[in-house]
Amino acid sequence: MASLATSSSKDESSQHDAPEVISSARSADTSQVEEAATLTAVNPSWWRSWRSMYWTWRWPLRKLNGRDQIDTGRDLEHGNVFSQDTTLAPVHTHASSHDVVPHHDGHWEDGDEIYARFTPKRKILILITLSFCSFLAPISSTSILSAAPEVVETFKTTATIFNLSNAMYMVFMALSAFLYGPLGQTYGRKWPLTFAAATFTAFSIGSAVAPDFRTYFAMRLLTAFQGTAFLTLGQAVLGDIYAPVARAKMVSIFLMGVLVGPAIGPCIAGVIVTYSHWRAIFWLQAALAGVATIAMLAIVPETAHNMRKDDLEGLGRRDKTVKVLKWMNPITILKLFRHPHLCFVAIACGSLVFNMYSLLTPIRYVLNPRFDLKSPLDAGLFYLAPGFGYFFGTFFGGTYSSHVLKKWIAKRDGKRVPEDRLRASLVAMGVVIPSCMLLYGWAIEKQVGGIPLPVIVMFIQGVAQTICFPTLNTYCTEAMPERSSEVVNGNYFLRYCFAGLGSAFCLPAINKIGVGWFSTLSAGFLMASALGVWTTAVWGAGWREGAADAKGEKSDASE
Repeated sequence: MASLATSSSKDESSQHDAPEVISSARSADTSQVEEAATLTAVNPSWWRSWRSMYWTWRWPLRKLNGRDQIDTGRDLEHGNVFSQDTTLAPVHTHASSHDVVPHHDGHWEDGDEIYARFTPKRKILILITLSFCSFLAPISSTSILSAAPEVVETFKTTATIFNLSNAMYMVFMALSAFLYGPLGQTYGRKWPLTFAAATFTAFSIGSAVAPDFRTYFAMRLLTAFQGTAFLTLGQAVLGDIYAPVARAKMVSIFLMGVLVGPAIGPCIAGVIVTYSHWRAIFWLQAALAGVATIAMLAIVPETAHNMRKDDLEGLGRRDKTVKVLKWMNPITILKLFRHPHLCFVAIACGSLVFNMYSLLTPIRYVLNPRFDLKSPLDAGLFYLAPGFGYFFGTFFGGTYSSHVLKKWIAKRDGKRVPEDRLRASLVAMGVVIPSCMLLYGWAIEKQVGGIPLPVIVMFIQGVAQTICFPTLNTYCTEAMPERSSEVVNGNYFLRYCFAGLGSAFCLPAINKIGVGWFSTLSAGFLMASALGVWTTAVWGAGWREGAADAKGEKSDASE
């Protein structure tokens, strides 16, 4: 009875307290509304919008080092910045027994929290900077093509020697991967990238003031040797900050500079050569590289998850030298091609780059006579067709790759298989690009279709390539995650070797067998490469797992 009386008294007291609680809640709501109205009157909507925009863009640029990796708290309404760390941490509560995970879109895997070190806005700034830097080396490789006759005339050389210098430019871009790849793994990403940007600027100035062809040739090769760092280490940075499912879209944006550069460069150079001297091309290039150097210092932090230099602590000078030289041994990178899945993908990238440069290099010598074009600007305008294709393709090439991967994840009940991503490139590489090459080559050979036909097929080909490259590049970072930097470096080495072959032999081959048959050979190379990619998509998972098992057995034996 006593317990019943007690419970009854509690119920009565709660009934009496309820109106008071409701009244206090209403008064609190009223005060909040009045406070919000006061803030709105003091800070109009247009002022709050501009203030929010100011603090949004000011904050990522305030510090020049990588220590502000976690965005600190701020009141965008009042413009106040607080010092406390507002990073969310997993917390168990009575409301749920599940762990709280960082915000993500789509598929989530264990260990993906490492990609949440930077805020989305900071990542976008890093991505824009890297994409701009990746624009430099490719634009330098082809921009001088519009001025080929003028350079030949200045240095009293031949078109064959000039094309050979461009081919050697590609070869040095390939060799650069053996230096900057190990440097990025040993000392991180930021400082090798900054050094490459600064030296790229210096050697571009050297190319602009070169008094003779030997000096010009040397400066061009040294410029090429620095440029690959933007491509290999830039992609490594994206692998450091973006999770696998979201990575392809970001790689597609990053590749905008890589792909648009070779196409847009000759057009810009054509304008320069028409109204100025060809040396102004390199002065513009040096100015852009200078901006890239400053941006690299100010915006890009250190993103490497771990660095090999930690393994050098406690070693003597001789042991350190031996270990670093061992890491820089190119044989260790070339040995990766013994794995079929890596070899087929590298050859596929090589076929795409071979096709790109064998198409772009001879435009001045092939299309000018065909359409009776006289000025460098006229020839430069033809480069806009693939350039616009590369540009528009970047907006959905990576997205389509991620869409295909997510579709296959759903088919496999939530399991992600990296090889499934490769299926996104099969139609573009095996059908679309070869068809465009055949139409382009034989239309020029047989003089049919006029100017519109080659322009249209070059545009379509550009779009198709931007579907292939994000897929293949992203797979390189996923096929062997523990050695992703080496895989990317080996891939870039092989692709720029093929680019050098395309630049060196396209014009002699066209003069020998005609542009139609040369385009047919290029189309056949692409179709064979697509077959290799299909083989990797079907059986590559087994090859990849076998390579991982073999490495595990080797490490166990060494222990």
